[in-house]
Amino acid sequence: MDKTIKLRVKKEIGINNELKVLKLKGALITKGYTEIIHIADENEDFYLNSFSTSSENKKEAKDFVLDYIFVNNLTDTITLLNT
Repeated sequence: MDKTIKLRVKKEIGINNELKVLKLKGALITKGYTEIIHIADENEDFYLNSFSTSSENKKEAKDFVLDYIFVNNLTDTITLLNT
């Protein structure tokens, strides 16, 4: 059964952080955690990015996202939402 992982991404960010966010999304697809990432407006300040992954990959995908956020200093830009 697929599980959904949601990320809250700040809309107003610099070009460097924008590139890091794009690299995160690409890495999630490349690593096989998902095939597509859905993007929607949450409000005027944030996007809601969501993707489905298998239940076997859910913890690994979440750990990857959290590590990526920390290593790339994106804690003010991306929040992993509890689902």
